[in-house]
Amino acid sequence: MAADRIDGKAFAEGLRTRVGGWASDFEGAAGRKAGLAVVLVGEDPASQVYVRSKGKAVAAANMNGFEHHLPADTSQEDLLALVERLNADDAVDGILVQLPLPDHLDDQAVIAAIDPDKDVDGFHVANAGRLAVGQTGFVPCTPLGCMMLLADRLGDLSGLEAVVIGRSNIVGKPMAQLLLDANATVTIAHSRTKDLPSVVRRADIVVAAVGRAEMIKADWLKPGATVIDVGINRLPPADGEERGRLVGDVDYGPASEIASAITPVPGGVGPMTIAVLLRNTLVAAYAHAGLDAPEGL
Repeated sequence: MAADRIDGKAFAEGLRTRVGGWASDFEGAAGRKAGLAVVLVGEDPASQVYVRSKGKAVAAANMNGFEHHLPADTSQEDLLALVERLNADDAVDGILVQLPLPDHLDDQAVIAAIDPDKDVDGFHVANAGRLAVGQTGFVPCTPLGCMMLLADRLGDLSGLEAVVIGRSNIVGKPMAQLLLDANATVTIAHSRTKDLPSVVRRADIVVAAVGRAEMIKADWLKPGATVIDVGINRLPPADGEERGRLVGDVDYGPASEIASAITPVPGGVGPMTIAVLLRNTLVAAYAHAGLDAPEGL
């Protein structure tokens, strides 16, 4: 029996609608709109697409967007000076510096310069530390979106065995911490894990975030597992195609015959990232204004 398709696009649309309503309430209470500043350095085409889509989403959610598009040869000093101005700007509740930055810039130093309370990407070491010790802080958008999909699908995760494949600071490590906080039993696996298929086969929940096209095969999965595929990879074009297909880290077709539920690529985890970014920005705005956030935000 084929797995249920976890529709991240529909879930994200619902979240964005709720955030838009809460953002209108915030404007009424605070006398201003919540504000997100996005900084783009250079002309990377994929980054430009992401920034445009974020700008549209911010406007649709009744928030102010402040875009800062800097030339590729911007100095580290000038970029850090912009971040400091945004830290001090009361109209700005969240700051997002679009990665990757040009090679001559130190992305870790730039992230470290962002006020942790405006770090709506959740990349600052202070927010990583807050997550690690169970304090309230900003969590990276993609893993938090994955947790929302899992909670919606499974409810209580207590006692379930989860395997996270991938150990990045942006997805793998915070994903594992969130699952641990939800009382799952968590294993972090990666490319050097011995006998990776047998490790994955133990899991009730599999989160694939390794960045290798269709690496996780159907026979790696425990029957009935819930599979969250964070990967997004473009295959080489087939004969007669201009562009190759987008696929995840999981071999979707065969895996969907073994899993009980699985996210597709595209249309699964991807849409959740911007929706959670909007949510994080509004959380920052309520805190910045000294107002209590609404229940459910």
